Amino acid sequence: MKHFILFVFFSILGYHINYAQIVNVESLRRVSDTSKWSGATNLDIGLIKNTKSIFKISNKIRLQYNTYKNLYLFVNDLKLDKIEGNSFVNKGIQHIRYNRKILNRLKLEVFVQSQYDAISDIKFRGLLGIGPRFKLSKSDKYRLYLGTLFMFEHEEASEDSIKILRDFRGSTYFSCSLYPLENISLVSTTYYQPLLKQFSDFRISNETSIGIKVLKNLLFKTTFTYNFDANPIIGIPKTQYELTNGIVYTFD
Repeated sequence: MKHFILFVFFSILGYHINYAQIVNVESLRRVSDTSKWSGATNLDIGLIKNTKSIFKISNKIRLQYNTYKNLYLFVNDLKLDKIEGNSFVNKGIQHIRYNRKILNRLKLEVFVQSQYDAISDIKFRGLLGIGPRFKLSKSDKYRLYLGTLFMFEHEEASEDSIKILRDFRGSTYFSCSLYPLENISLVSTTYYQPLLKQFSDFRISNETSIGIKVLKNLLFKTTFTYNFDANPIIGIPKTQYELTNGIVYTFD
């Protein structure tokens, strides 16, 4: 009952709290090879610097169900940003992913994602992707993964005069999870997403997080995120970054 109350508390706190060009799903997976439900909710406070100074509060909820053959993952990420101390901007991502085990170190991934981000002038971005995911190691101290996916992208800008974009992109990612001590974790993931008809139009994203367990199910986490878009919407900078500190509550 105590776990449920804490989860509801953090969820309500973040419900109206609405950045990420690329959502880092790797940081949201629960490391587990057994059949179980698991989840997490976290609260972050941070400062972003691109064209303006932005103070943000965010809440992220993850639910995962894992069996020997299948993994189902749902992510809801809502954020609220305060720009230059005056205005508020909402952003959000909803992500659903399914993994099917093919071989011991090979899975097939399918995902669908919706996104909106006023700072990047994205009214709506929808993604649908599929591809293989390779497990490169199986040590308890570190885990390495490589994914290569094929995506369809539908993007609408907030400015109605900018045409709707519908394209196919590749999405290759490399993820490294390190567990040097029982109470410390380091997760770093890098994404490369080129437009298949024009490889000079690409996105690169890296997210690196350090988590320190303070209680059995409670972590303190520091995350640095870097995003580069070679061809962003007009008026939006190519490079954006953020540094956040927050707490994460997990349950299983």
